[in-house]
Amino acid sequence: MPGVIEPPDRERLSVPIGTHSPRILMLYGSLRARSYSRFLTQEAARLLEYFGAEVRIFDPAGLPLPDAEPDNHPKVRELRELSQWSEGQVWCSPERHGTISGVMKAQIDWIPLSVGSVRPTQGRTLAVMQVSGGSQSFNAVNQLRQLGRWMRMITIPNQSSVAKAFQEFDEAGRMKPSAYYDRVVDVMEELVKFTLLTRDVSRYLTDRYSERRERASELESRVALKSI
Repeated sequence: MPGVIEPPDRERLSVPIGTHSPRILMLYGSLRARSYSRFLTQEAARLLEYFGAEVRIFDPAGLPLPDAEPDNHPKVRELRELSQWSEGQVWCSPERHGTISGVMKAQIDWIPLSVGSVRPTQGRTLAVMQVSGGSQSFNAVNQLRQLGRWMRMITIPNQSSVAKAFQEFDEAGRMKPSAYYDRVVDVMEELVKFTLLTRDVSRYLTDRYSERRERASELESRVALKSI
């Protein structure tokens, strides 16, 4: 369709990087009192703040199951408002039965792909992490990557998978020095860099031909009706 297929505009990809702190929302997938996904999330939050980010951690306690309550439930509103506030997100889940936990999936399911014309996750960066009770696995992070793609997010290349998590945290819930910790540092550093690079051009990065064509067709149809 003429005027809808557009070659990439280098100038629109080269806007100045904003000076405000990257806004990062963090979700974790367990309600246990001694939750290793929460511990890992809190450890990552300290690193993000060190790297200059503004961080908010959503507490999933009290969030209803999807469709069990209307979407004006206070916890649902809180989650959706935080998602809209964010410029990047971190999802951290325990691995249960070879996949992410129900607590983690419920949070993602409550964030819709679109609310009217607003997409609460599109164009935002995403880092994924998991904790396991046994040997190292990547089942949960792989599932989170798939969900991130479905939610139209920019998932960074690096990720963190902490095996035998019960051995990796002290009694206070702080992560012990290890190669696992080093990887968390790598992931959070990378997330901040990707967020800084993409947040100011995310709308252009996610501007799609198919959606422009659909809008153009709708406009053409309205104009045709007015001319009758």
